[in-house]
Amino acid sequence: MRSQVRPVFLELTRIRLPVAGILSIAHRVSGILLFLSIPLQAALLSLVLSGEEGYRQAHALFQMLPVRLALFLFLWALMHHLLAGIRFLFIDLDLGVRAPRYRQSAWVVLLGAPLVALALLPGLL
Repeated sequence: MRSQVRPVFLELTRIRLPVAGILSIAHRVSGILLFLSIPLQAALLSLVLSGEEGYRQAHALFQMLPVRLALFLFLWALMHHLLAGIRFLFIDLDLGVRAPRYRQSAWVVLLGAPLVALALLPGLL
């Protein structure tokens, strides 16, 4: 006889992920953003290397606010992916696996990546 099991509907707003879970999701998102930005990076590199006029066009492009925001998003993705990758490497080496350390390292990555991206942004503009 089949049991009467009602379907379960998850309320996503009520799920509380640990900080390491949020970091893991953000790591995947940053990797996807980096992968999707490859054609744009190749096009910009081609434009810059096409000559003096191409360089001027690229420089003018980077003066636009939406492009600057996209550049910050790219820098965040790059820094987050780098820092989270280093964190995961340490975890693979069995360093920082215990409860207080893995939470602290997750917070360092989550807060450090945007700060490093902000620090690098002026040098690129």
